Amino acid sequence: MGCYALSKQQEGSSTLRRGLKARHMTMISLGGSIGTGLFLASGGAIHSAGPGGALLAYALIGVMVYFLMTSLGEMATYMPVSGTFSTYATRFVDPSLGFALGWNYWYNWAITIAAELSAATLIMKFWFPNSPSILWSALFLILMLGLNLLSVKGYGESEYWFAMIKIITVIVFIAIGLLMVIGIWNGQAVGIGNLTDNPFPAGFLATLGVFMAAGFSFQGTELIGVTAGESENPRENIPRAIRSIFWRILLFYILAILLIGMLIPYSNEQLASGDISTSPFTIIFEKAGLAVAASIMNAVILTSVLSAGNSGMYASTRMLWVLAKEGKAPRFLARLNERGVPVASLLATGALGMLAFLASFFGDGVVYVWLLNASGMSGFIVWLGIAISHYRFRKAYLYQGRKLEDLAYLAKWFPFGPILAMLLCIVVIGGQFIGALHDGRIDWAYIIASYVGIPLFLAIFIGHKWKHRTRMLTLAECELEPEE
Repeated sequence: MGCYALSKQQEGSSTLRRGLKARHMTMISLGGSIGTGLFLASGGAIHSAGPGGALLAYALIGVMVYFLMTSLGEMATYMPVSGTFSTYATRFVDPSLGFALGWNYWYNWAITIAAELSAATLIMKFWFPNSPSILWSALFLILMLGLNLLSVKGYGESEYWFAMIKIITVIVFIAIGLLMVIGIWNGQAVGIGNLTDNPFPAGFLATLGVFMAAGFSFQGTELIGVTAGESENPRENIPRAIRSIFWRILLFYILAILLIGMLIPYSNEQLASGDISTSPFTIIFEKAGLAVAASIMNAVILTSVLSAGNSGMYASTRMLWVLAKEGKAPRFLARLNERGVPVASLLATGALGMLAFLASFFGDGVVYVWLLNASGMSGFIVWLGIAISHYRFRKAYLYQGRKLEDLAYLAKWFPFGPILAMLLCIVVIGGQFIGALHDGRIDWAYIIASYVGIPLFLAIFIGHKWKHRTRMLTLAECELEPEE
């Protein structure tokens, strides 16, 4: 059938355990993408670009993510391995690209762990303003390590419930928001005046700026590829998860932003604040008469932060394990315990997460922003790598005489889909400088923070290529069969 053999990862102490069910995989990807980008950043997007500009930007990013997920789905059902991005680029494009993508992805999520731990300290200070940052960072780091040490099933269950809390919150928000718009809740119809009066108040550049920021909100959807290596039945579970995840995420984001745009004027200065107490969700819940809205949303956002950190711990640990297994990282990192957990890789990743402890010495907000900026660009590099890898995979698959009908999942709109995703990723990466323009001046510190991931990636890529003298593979050389 041309499908990747599963036996090597199903048996033996040197392989991962396939303990993730379809419901786990769906919720892991949902949990990785619905978080502070929706609960906090959506307000700033509407304030800067207007409700129409924010809707357009998020819809365009949603189209890009759709094509990326279908591309990843085609490869992950054919070859379900935890190394995904690194393995696919190595086999279908260039070994140096695979090496650089693997280390880039590990760095991306490991730094995200530190960033999310820093954010968790900020949230806890909503309730405990005088508490030490190091206390909360240490507590939540231990919690994430504990959840990932249990087993892959333990991680899957924790993410399932983390994601469930967020989804319930969004559904309740959408339901109450719709009732407020039509006048059933609070007795006075808000209508659509805030949305239609001036949908694009700041013009094209503001919409483009939100387009860049929206990309960060959707990062985490690619986690479905990492979980493929530990899925019980990847041929069925991955296509099912991909078909449902995209539409749910897009529906949640588009509906939520639509309602925020209708219920809160874009000129409301509270939207510009990234503070939890002025989250657009909190503002609308308070308008609905829910007095405890701030505390409830604070708890939900804390859950989102812990979910993102937990997913980051899982994803970066699996990527480091694959790099070690393929000889691209120290071999001791490839060891698994009796439950199939790569403990050495987990502890190494957790050690990088201890960067969050710097928050107690250099100021919580400063460290969080810099860590988040440093990791953000790496996610777009991975997305670009997915699109390139899929384009090459499909070309090589046909060139080597294989039949499309043998694929368990077929990405539609090829080659338009991956090419459009590539172009949009390049636009997002290249357009980050827009956020550095203030009154005709350039904020160079912002540019350095935004683009620091690119020279790191290029240094790894060029260094590996120089050492191993690799080159781009021809279509005939692309490895479509599993290693023996």
